[in-house]
Amino acid sequence: MFSVTVRDHLMIAHSFRGESFGPAQRLHGATYLVDATFRRAELDADNLVVDIAFAASELSVVIAELNYRNLDDVPEFAGINTSTEFLAKVVADRLADRMGSGALDEGPLGLSGLSVTLHESHVAWARYERDL
Repeated sequence: MFSVTVRDHLMIAHSFRGESFGPAQRLHGATYLVDATFRRAELDADNLVVDIAFAASELSVVIAELNYRNLDDVPEFAGINTSTEFLAKVVADRLADRMGSGALDEGPLGLSGLSVTLHESHVAWARYERDL
């Protein structure tokens, strides 16, 4: 299996509901390093997994939809704990939707999977993996 990973960053504010979150129930900020990894079994005709510039650009577009926002104010996330794990899935699904719409040109046709990792700190991160 071949893979290519591109990286960006995401800055958000949010709060959590539930006693298990302790002080994180109050509004707080988070800055994530975001890695998107594209996978395929065989390289394409140009010996690529996916064009890195296109992949980085599309990740940037998806991140821009969330960047510098208070997620508590986003209607789509109303009543949802926007945990690191949850946000990794949101980013992965949005990337997959863009690939399905042809945003990455012909490259995604042979892709078999995608994973998104949000690095919350140097000691903790969460990943969501999905098939394409």
